[in-house]
Amino acid sequence: MTGLVIRLAPYERVLLNGAVIENGDRRASLSIRTPNANVLRLRDAIHPEQANTPVKRTCYLVQLVLAGDSTPADMHQPLIRAIEQLSQVFTDADSRAQLNQATAHVIGGEHYQALKALRQLIPREARIFSSKMA
Repeated sequence: MTGLVIRLAPYERVLLNGAVIENGDRRASLSIRTPNANVLRLRDAIHPEQANTPVKRTCYLVQLVLAGDSTPADMHQPLIRAIEQLSQVFTDADSRAQLNQATAHVIGGEHYQALKALRQLIPREARIFSSKMA
């Protein structure tokens, strides 16, 4: 993750390599220079009970790595398998591009970027579920 820039709102919290960092009363930017640093915005965190859809469960798996609760090696196969299962449902070109990016980032050990790509699918998944309910 060399060169990752995180922009923080006032009092926003971020988990960086297991340490919770809280911003002050002004907007700020953090430039993360350490390669493969584990970064998770706490506002983006998915709680276990919220991981109730396939995309959210996959995001949660990535989040476990970023939070330090699982190792990248332990999550590699489950993540690749979960992304492959998502590709069976998300067949449009844009969703496929997001899934391909997520896969590449997982393989490259860039879990923050993988989470970022996967989160793009949450609204699409919500639309799919809402159309099935109607």
